[in-house]
Amino acid sequence: MKKNELLKEDKTNNFDDEVLRPEYLDQFVGQEDIREMLNIYVKAALKRGESLDHILLYGPPGLGKTTLAQIVANELNTNLRTTSGPAIEKSGDLAAILSSLEEGDVLFIDEMHRLPRFVEEILYQAMEDYYLDIVIGSDSDVRSIRLDLPPFTLVGATTRFGDLSAPLRDRFGVVFRLNYYNHDELYNIVKRTASIYDVKIEDNACKKLAIRSRGTPRIANRIFRRVRDYADILADGIITEDIAEIALKKLGISKEGLDEADLMYLNALVNLFNGGPVGALTLATSIQEELTTVEDVYEPYLIKEGFIKRTARGRVAMKKAYDVLGVKYYKGLLDDES
Repeated sequence: MKKNELLKEDKTNNFDDEVLRPEYLDQFVGQEDIREMLNIYVKAALKRGESLDHILLYGPPGLGKTTLAQIVANELNTNLRTTSGPAIEKSGDLAAILSSLEEGDVLFIDEMHRLPRFVEEILYQAMEDYYLDIVIGSDSDVRSIRLDLPPFTLVGATTRFGDLSAPLRDRFGVVFRLNYYNHDELYNIVKRTASIYDVKIEDNACKKLAIRSRGTPRIANRIFRRVRDYADILADGIITEDIAEIALKKLGISKEGLDEADLMYLNALVNLFNGGPVGALTLATSIQEELTTVEDVYEPYLIKEGFIKRTARGRVAMKKAYDVLGVKYYKGLLDDES
């Protein structure tokens, strides 16, 4: 997307995301090991004059998979082509994308776990040998055409690593798991965002936003934009600790970083199902939410923070969940299960 096209989208979240995304590895906050290894791999590929090995990024949403794909392209000084698993419905879609690549380009495929299996099988050839066998015609006039491809780097992203087939996973030379960010890293991200928007923010306010961002930069930036709205109207554009607290309360975000959806999940688990164990599908149905959303968005953070745990018999609420809901806790039979 050209710069003048971005400017036309000044009031959209897409514009905000583009503005806030770091462009190079030295601007990227967090994921220290990944940054260090990517820096080595990129420099080695450039030194040898080769395409970078294919990269698979996985982990919860909002941790920077798309940003890292863009950074890889920038560091390699090449083009980034972007698509997603659901957008590639047939072999012709994949062929059209791959045939448009130039030598050294980076192809980013988001939500790779949603690629159809027959498309995956076609992708194997392209990743390993840089060619495609395309079948054209019908009935008695069927023939195969081989399409040679220039060397390219595929960067795949997924929130559901286990849903990828083993043959596809094995064709990635570099596999990174993105982890949740700590409070210091999120503090630096919020500070950077405030600087980009030219907004003054007090240190204590910045810490409050970092703590309540669920370890996720995307959420930190989303919260910042909403708190900035309150600051513009109530405090001459300065985000003070008091303004941050008022805004976070209005947004329904607790001091533990839980929002209304999280609390609805915990309330159902504790009060409707007596703390569990209960199956994820049953729990998702009770709060009228998609199972994939529950498993990919809600549960990773709740498990990480010790509010719930998964057992062979289903989800179980921990003492911390009872405490945040103000419900008396009785030690359960599953408390000592791993």
